[in-house]
Amino acid sequence: MPTNKAHGRIWIWLSFLLALVLQAVPWPGELEPFRPSWVVLVTCYWVLALPHRVNVGTALVVGLLWDLTLGSTLGVRGLMLSVIAYIIALNFRVLRNLSLWQQAIVIALLSLAAKLIEFWAEYLVSNISFYPQQFFAVLLNFVLWPWLFLLLRRIRRKFAIR
Repeated sequence: MPTNKAHGRIWIWLSFLLALVLQAVPWPGELEPFRPSWVVLVTCYWVLALPHRVNVGTALVVGLLWDLTLGSTLGVRGLMLSVIAYIIALNFRVLRNLSLWQQAIVIALLSLAAKLIEFWAEYLVSNISFYPQQFFAVLLNFVLWPWLFLLLRRIRRKFAIR
């Protein structure tokens, strides 16, 4: 049994690693506002699917790794992911019973909140400007959620991650 738990943890962390790589891949300048928040989406899925395994602490660690990957202010994205993970973990029973498109709406609102938390935390630390184009990614997160949800659920079931 312990090897199965370790096997599941490996797949979870590999999905986080892939999300971090996808988040760090450069995009053309005119498409940059449409970059989806891969790390937020993957974190939302794992907290929703396995709240006893992936929780606020995991979100904090992933957020700190995200900050280190981007070379930004340490703790900003850790705070953001922790708040989002807390909200999902607190309401995971309700969110699981929603249809996939209703979940997509909630995830889009949570990614909007994540963008606002990220801006607020960066604004407190440094002098940054607000660009409304940053919120275009929320629409792409809304569209990507059902496909990412189904893909990660298939992986979770195939490898019996519990």
